[in-house]
Amino acid sequence: MRSLIDILDLTVEELDELVKTACDIIENPKKYSECCKGKKLATLFFEPSTRTRLSFEAAMLELGGSVIGFSDAKNTSASKGETIADTARVVSCYADIIAMRHPLEGAPYVASLNSEVPVINAGDGGHAHPTQTLADLVTIYREKGRFDNLTVGFCGDLKYGRPVHSLISALSRYTGIKIVLISPKELALPEYIKREVIEKNGIPYEENDNLETAIPDLDILYMTRIQEERFDDREQYERLKGCYILDPAKLENAKSDMIILHPLPRVDEITVAVDSDPRACYFKQVANGKNGRKALILKLLEEAEKNPNKCVDTRDTVSIERCPNQRCISNNERELMPKAVKNKDEEVLHCAYCETTV
Repeated sequence: MRSLIDILDLTVEELDELVKTACDIIENPKKYSECCKGKKLATLFFEPSTRTRLSFEAAMLELGGSVIGFSDAKNTSASKGETIADTARVVSCYADIIAMRHPLEGAPYVASLNSEVPVINAGDGGHAHPTQTLADLVTIYREKGRFDNLTVGFCGDLKYGRPVHSLISALSRYTGIKIVLISPKELALPEYIKREVIEKNGIPYEENDNLETAIPDLDILYMTRIQEERFDDREQYERLKGCYILDPAKLENAKSDMIILHPLPRVDEITVAVDSDPRACYFKQVANGKNGRKALILKLLEEAEKNPNKCVDTRDTVSIERCPNQRCISNNERELMPKAVKNKDEEVLHCAYCETTV
């Protein structure tokens, strides 16, 4: 049985298959309307969400299934001290598949090792958001017709932006990709992603703190929100919010066929005047995300029927004293033993839960 914790859990071929299935669902919705009849999805959202939670719920309902779950951790046994492992064990008695969002990085991974059904990571802290990447990829494919030979600019919060981390990882496996990183130094892309994803795959990239100078060369502009909830320092947030605002004037020098993506919600980083620009595709992403999640649910349920055995971590791990990432699940649930995985090609250890270099 498989779960989806990180976008790299899927091969390029599997990603392409999911995108094609999503496109077929868009074109032939009735063909899939009863595929999950009798199946239940549990949405376990320990962190606020509108788009992702409703997208999962709509996806399952439109596949003919049903939905159970919660959208506020205060109303669950987590408020009484129940662990993620126990929550997963309990909920997997009620549902056929689980979608989990959690503020602690690595929480869905822990759930996947203890669940009797597949677990989908619907976002864990600033770590990963693989189903948002599916939405991104479906949108890119439908708008650009390819995943290779693209110059992609990521603008805003690249440090905590889990959709950015996941999409860079996915695109790193295609040819002819160039990455442009646009952010203030305080919100720069984490070094481990630059080193172990971009540089390791030989992807040309540049760093720039000026959106206007970067925009003319882009095929895709991926805007992000400065995320107040990720900051421990309120003063730093106040200083950085609003540092990038995309408006019609900045788009004057952009390519006529450039597309603008955003994982949403937006605050002020894209003005409403941009919404009518034909290059604005962020609301298309919402619809595409629902259909990408349909394709993923179908794939994981089909695989679970063929192999119902629980997920097992087969990686070689070593014990460590603690993970340096304060948001890691291993630092917040006492029964978890901190452990690390050694990079196959380098003498580098990464936390087995959140992938932080240790």
